[in-house]
Amino acid sequence: MRLGCCVNMLGNADDPIGRRYIRAVKEAGYDYVELPLAQVMELSEQEFGGLLDELDAAVLPCRCCNNFFPASVRLTGENADLAAAEDYIARAVKRAARLGAERIVFGSSGAKNVPEGFSHERAFEQIVEVLRLADRYVQPEHICIVIEPLNRKESNIILNLTDGERLVKAVDRPSVRLLVDYYHFRMEEESPEVLRQAMPDIRHVHFAEPQGRSFPTGESADYESFFEILREGNYTGGVSIEAYASCPKQELARAVLVRKYFEEN
Repeated sequence: MRLGCCVNMLGNADDPIGRRYIRAVKEAGYDYVELPLAQVMELSEQEFGGLLDELDAAVLPCRCCNNFFPASVRLTGENADLAAAEDYIARAVKRAARLGAERIVFGSSGAKNVPEGFSHERAFEQIVEVLRLADRYVQPEHICIVIEPLNRKESNIILNLTDGERLVKAVDRPSVRLLVDYYHFRMEEESPEVLRQAMPDIRHVHFAEPQGRSFPTGESADYESFFEILREGNYTGGVSIEAYASCPKQELARAVLVRKYFEEN
């Protein structure tokens, strides 16, 4: 397994990407950085070039992008626009490829949440259409889209691994698989057995201490149980810390303790 960090969780209004922490992530000993694609798409070509230069200077690859769609690209409801979604997908996947991303995370609650009064089943079908469309663009770039089930406080559709597996099967494309986020997994009180059954489709992992969605600061039997399932499932991909921090540099450094769970004791 490789350890990464979602720096957008450390950002603010002036720096929504969290790029000022890129070097700190490298110095703390992480293997890669995870960047928010929707916010990266707001950069001009010149600004994007500067971001690529920052990653090169830090010698830190971007292996994954989260925040696939901004809320302005509606994916469900009467105002969903498949043509607009395709235009965005085409441009976004190009930038993700230039970053070197191997995964794009599809959580995007603002884009996919079902409008009040709209059929959830029809919304599910709309999401299937979007992901099949996205498959055409990510396959040539050898990028995998990973569906991120979110908890019910953040979203109203695709709320657990079972929902995620149903979506993977409905899309039925090799480039669309599943992510497990430890924070959402615990918030939804999902069973370990559900994760075991989903392991063949898990291609990416997000991790945070559920209390406050914070950086892990110590050892935990619950952490060990979670990572044991990953190890038993022969998972070898990325584990991105996706957490808030009050003292980012210090908490980044402490959180590398997660590596101890990557290997069997």
